[in-house]
Formats: sequence, structure tokens, C-alpha cells
Amino acid sequence: MNLTIALMQLLPEESQGSQLAKGIAACRRAKAQGADIALFPEMWNCGYQIPQNETALNALAVEREGDFVSAFGRLAEELNMAIAITYLEKYPFRNAMTLFDRHGKPVLRYRKVHTCDFGDERMLTPGEGFSVCDLDTAQGTVRVGAMICYDREFPESARVLMLQGAELILTPNACPMECNRLCQLRGRAYENMLAIATCNYPAGKPDCNGHSTVFDGVAYLPEESGSRDMCLLEAPEAEGIYFARVDMELLRAYRETEVHGNAYRRPEKYGLLLSKQKQPPFLRTDFRP
Repeated sequence: MNLTIALMQLLPEESQGSQLAKGIAACRRAKAQGADIALFPEMWNCGYQIPQNETALNALAVEREGDFVSAFGRLAEELNMAIAITYLEKYPFRNAMTLFDRHGKPVLRYRKVHTCDFGDERMLTPGEGFSVCDLDTAQGTVRVGAMICYDREFPESARVLMLQGAELILTPNACPMECNRLCQLRGRAYENMLAIATCNYPAGKPDCNGHSTVFDGVAYLPEESGSRDMCLLEAPEAEGIYFARVDMELLRAYRETEVHGNAYRRPEKYGLLLSKQKQPPFLRTDFRP
């Protein structure tokens, strides 16, 4: 089972109508090139703009079941292709993603848990938690979860998704993807034995630089000595639609025999992770609990 993922590394337009049209056209191109899933960068409906007053924010935000999001559900059904569309949701304001399956059904709705409260995302409300779904694709069913941008900097995000059976994590993004952030994604895929697909905005969008990636999570093969490169794709900085094929049967076989993920965890030793310390280490002076 080879799952083809299209990363929509696209520059935002000046209006929401143009964003919708560009997104729809890009999905049609992705399908024509064999995509099973199309993934957009973070908050596509507004090009990751976060005004710092409520009136302006409300003007950019869309309803979870409103016209903008629903258009991609209808398109998913028309194209027989899953689409992960991202948007600024109202109300309360959230950084959100809806995954439509190839029948146009919304099978996963996710709101960013780790909002960047040290920056413009202080205007947004964090999501409630992480969940997964069984995504019906033309190639078969895949267990899918999601995290958004800053979520990837917390190993707990991918870990919780893995513990729910995620085989693939979709990760919309809007920031510079340099070596350390790319290594974070590689680490999350390696330690959880799952695939991670990340879609960023290209160079030309302020504070972004492309380098969308897909890591397949398979670090070792029995016929090879040493480890293999899990990176199936690292896009350049330029705007474009970039494709990667994930061998899901290879990943599933690997998960049955390797030692990472949930194989040898000792959760009874991890109690501190769930405690709320009064004075955590490395606390910023402007921290607001």
C-alpha cells in the first residue's frame, strides 16, 4: 500500500476568495498527479495572518462548517481524494484543521493545542487535545492524527497520537524550517515509528522558507546494515506542490518488530510529566499559566 501525499507549499493570496480558488486549483493538480491526501500549510484561509484586535481577527476567521471549509469537503468527494484544509476558526478563535476523507466526510477536526502565546497567537484559544481517525483512502485505510507547527516542539504531541494508534501525522506549518526543527520531525517519526508529513509556506511568505518534509518512520531494514534515511522528501524553498509516497505495509511490518514506540515504555515512571510544578525549570519571566 503506497500512499501518495501532496504537500501544498503555496504562497498566500491577498483575499480569502483568492485563497479558496488557489487551493481548489492546487487540489485538482495534486489529484491529476496521483495524490491520495492533500495537505495545506497552517491557517490557509487567511495565509496565517493574526491581527491583534478582535474585530480584524473576526473579519478573517471562518466557521468550521462554513462556506470556505465546506468547499473542500465537496471537492474531496468530487476528486475522490482526502484533503486536510487549515483555517482560522471562529468563535472562539482557533488555529484549526479539518481532514475530509475521499467521500467528503469530515473525519478529523483538530485545533492547535500548543498555541504560540508568546507571540501573535496569544489572541487564539488552544485546542482541547489530540485525537486520531481511520482515514479511508483509495489505497486503503490509514490511522491518521494531526499536530500544527509549534505542537511538534513538544514530544508529548506525537507520543499521545502514537498511543492512539496513529500511523501518519499531518502537520501544517508556518515558520522557518531550519536544521533543528527538521531534526525534531525526524526524531518524532523515529521514536514513535510513524510517518510525519509537514507542509510549510514557501520562501516569499514572511518568516517561512519552504522545506516541507515527509519522514516515513522506518529507520532500519533487515536486509541493510545500519540505519536508513527516513526522509522521503524535503522540498526546496520555492512554491510548488511536492509529492511523497509512503509505503504503509513497510511501516506496519517495521512496527511489529522494532523496539521504539510503545514497545518498551515504562509509563509508571513518568508521573512527573502529568504533575503541575509551581516553579518549573526554564520558566520565562513573562510566562502566564
